[in-house]
Amino acid sequence: MREYWVEVNQDVSTPREAVFEFLAEHENLGPLLGAEISRVRDGNTERNGVGSVRRVKVGPARPLEETITKFEPHSLIEYRITKGGPLRNHIGIVALSDVSGGGTNIDYRIRVASHIPGLAPLVRRKLSRDITRSIAKLDSQLAAA
Repeated sequence: MREYWVEVNQDVSTPREAVFEFLAEHENLGPLLGAEISRVRDGNTERNGVGSVRRVKVGPARPLEETITKFEPHSLIEYRITKGGPLRNHIGIVALSDVSGGGTNIDYRIRVASHIPGLAPLVRRKLSRDITRSIAKLDSQLAAA
């Protein structure tokens, strides 16, 4: 089973703390990932931290659940699919760092693999497109909030 990587690396002008708070909130990720997202469970010590679980539904596909496995405030969120879906060995990594002028670099990587032939490259293309478009709109979205 071949694995593919979604790799989106973009700068935004919004400060890192605000970007992190927005991306850490499960319900904000729907448009970013092109999915319906709902909270299943809060984290062990923080609402969106390690152990928090979200349900992700894309189109007619059966929902899956993602669990936060690493949570470093204002810098890193990692998650894995822990229930459902046809994807295997899936991990998502969102790393944030400061850029000059007070902005933020968003380095978003997702490993995608599936036992269903042709599915992983399709998922990679869709996620790459949706995440790239959504991050491009992030500054204006956060400014309006």
